[in-house]
Amino acid sequence: LDCNSLSIVNSQFIGNDADGSETLSVKRQCMHCLHPACVSACTVGALYKTPEGPVLYDEDRCIGCRYCQYACPFGVPTYEWCNPTGLIHKCELCVGRLEQGQQPACVAACPTGAIIFGERKKLLRRAHVLIEEYPDRYVDHVYGEFEVGGTSVLYLSPVPFEELGLPTLGTQPIPHYAETVMESTPAIAVSVAAVASGLHWITKRRSLNVSPPVEPISVEEETA
Repeated sequence: LDCNSLSIVNSQFIGNDADGSETLSVKRQCMHCLHPACVSACTVGALYKTPEGPVLYDEDRCIGCRYCQYACPFGVPTYEWCNPTGLIHKCELCVGRLEQGQQPACVAACPTGAIIFGERKKLLRRAHVLIEEYPDRYVDHVYGEFEVGGTSVLYLSPVPFEELGLPTLGTQPIPHYAETVMESTPAIAVSVAAVASGLHWITKRRSLNVSPPVEPISVEEETA
């Protein structure tokens, strides 16, 4: 993932030559956690979770501190290093399409139905039915059902999820740890946020104040 690629499909090599090997395609994007660590870590409210599920980003609030990058256990938020003011980029679950009653673009474009979209409870029921009906096809685990308190993006797999490159995580929501740390060091958190906000505001103000020189208009041009 990077600031230009918010959703990617990796080719993951599984097994070895001796036992036989295969390549599995693994889609990676924001997991839109039920208890997002990035939202908890953001000191200015630039990241927020909507009641519908997507975790969204407000670039006008962002101060470029990158706390969200450190907090996310999935390595999702990416930083725009080429931008002097610095912006974060992440998948927003095609929220514009959702507002128009459409599916996310990746779901609509998938030709095989490997990606499906719907209510989380219904998707979990469907996932467990598939595992029960095809025990030789899927491991008995829905990734994202309980990891870090649950995620909106869920995975089924024929192999253990660590072989797909997905992190092995506990069930405790990450914000629990982040909030504990921030509560124990409130002065430091506020001070860092204040300094970062000030620097970001100064940089933005300077960029807004820089404008190209205006060439004077001659009397002939005005009266022409």
